[in-house]
Amino acid sequence: MKKFLTTLFALSIAPIAMFAAEFPDISIAELKKAIADKKAVVIDVNGSESFKNGHIPSAVNFAEVQANLATALPKDKDALVVAYCGGPSCNAYTRAANAAAKLGYTNVKHLSAGISGWLQAKELTEK
Repeated sequence: MKKFLTTLFALSIAPIAMFAAEFPDISIAELKKAIADKKAVVIDVNGSESFKNGHIPSAVNFAEVQANLATALPKDKDALVVAYCGGPSCNAYTRAANAAAKLGYTNVKHLSAGISGWLQAKELTEK
C-alpha cells in the first residue's frame, strides 16, 4: 500500500514538475546582458495598462502583438525569446512562451522575477 501511495503521489506531481521546467529561467543579470547585446526578444505579458506604466527595455507588448507574434519575432528560430509577467507567482508568461514555442522557437526562457523583481532590483524601465 505504501508503494502504491508513493507512486500515486509521484504521478500526481509529475505534470507540475514538468510544467515548471518547460521554460528555463533567466536571471535579471543574464537578461540585461542579452538586451544590451541585442540578442533577446523580450515579451511583456502584463497587459497594455501595465506596459504603458513601465516595462523592461526593448520589450514588446504581448497584448498588441499576440495575433501576429511571428512578425514580432526574428526569423532565426534559435534566437533567445524571453517572456515575463508580474513575478514569481504569476504564470501569465506561459501564453507568450507557449505561443513562441508553437511557432518553432527553441530558446524560449522565462524571467520568473517578472516586472516586480526587475523593479526591486532597481533596474530601469521604459514607458
